[in-house]
Amino acid sequence: MMIMADHSVFTRTAALDHLTGVLPRTGYAYVQGRNTDQGPEVEPSTTALSPYLRRRLLLEEEVVDAAVAAQGSQAAGKFVEEVFWRSYFKGYLESHPSIWTDYLHLATEGRNQLATQSGLRRVFEDAVSGCTGIDAFDHWARELVETGWLHNHARMWFASIWIFTLRLPWALGADFFLRHLLDGDPASNTLSWRWVAGLHTRGKHYVARAENIRRYTEGRFSPRGLDVDPAPLEEHTTHSTRPVPPPGTVPAAPVALLLHLDDLYPESLPIGGTQVMRVGGLLAHPPGACERVVRADEEAMSDALARAAAHFSCSSGMTESNWNDGLPVMTAWAPVGPSSDALPEECVRVRRQWDSLVWPHATRGYFQVRKAIPAILSLRIRGA
Repeated sequence: MMIMADHSVFTRTAALDHLTGVLPRTGYAYVQGRNTDQGPEVEPSTTALSPYLRRRLLLEEEVVDAAVAAQGSQAAGKFVEEVFWRSYFKGYLESHPSIWTDYLHLATEGRNQLATQSGLRRVFEDAVSGCTGIDAFDHWARELVETGWLHNHARMWFASIWIFTLRLPWALGADFFLRHLLDGDPASNTLSWRWVAGLHTRGKHYVARAENIRRYTEGRFSPRGLDVDPAPLEEHTTHSTRPVPPPGTVPAAPVALLLHLDDLYPESLPIGGTQVMRVGGLLAHPPGACERVVRADEEAMSDALARAAAHFSCSSGMTESNWNDGLPVMTAWAPVGPSSDALPEECVRVRRQWDSLVWPHATRGYFQVRKAIPAILSLRIRGA
């Protein structure tokens, strides 16, 4: 599988090599081809950088800068916007954390329904094993489990068919993705499923249509039996906007640095001259994560711990009891999700400038972020 060859190594060196290799695809070629899914045997029409961005083996600003340098700001504009979508989703979930709590509750509720409702359980089992009889959907279900990857357009089609044709709970679909995707980002995944369902933008849902699938899979699939006129889902829960908590103040005294899966580039953290005496690693996988995802997370963490030990000239390892030896614990800001849920409360959480610049614009629709992109890039360049 082509995508597995690309993502068989989860290190920063591999991430930088991958970025170099896909830069020719970040300009007009990206605009023209990004919606086409030619299948796992073919080089993807997207850049497939997301598994590295999800763990911040690559930083968003690195990717944006490299694309603009290679293609120019105009040609790379669409690609840059898509990178900002990731930051928008993180910022939106950060200011609406009850969405994550609600998703976890709905996923648990869905699993309980599977245990008690045999009809629902049969539909679910057919869906995740690729046995529904809907050709495209069945292929994508098997592709996801076998490779840990789906083209972005295929993810939208899959989610739409899951929700509106198969009538399965959206949270179980989001859970299925998060357990198997090598780039399973809690914010992007949860909010994308809600967007397809018509919950993120109330009343605006995404409907998978056979002609659209035929066109953008270049005739590989011709699904039948799709519900082409479904109503969007509704919910009675209101997810209020909360101010994003401020970052902590970097301690002047020596610290123990705690790494997590949302930020594995510790050498670039904004900690000034703070002396790091120890580095620990915290692995908080999504519940039920498949072996492929767990292995990727472990490899990425091992690489980050080794780089941190060399950069800070100190010992590193996975966290155990008293791993910090009484030192105050500092960590990169973990967006809402499993890592944030697992961090000890007494951590000092430092936030990257990129997030501080983007997240204030991410409280409503993406348009606010898109409109702010030039100003954000200008402020970042000036070192604001």
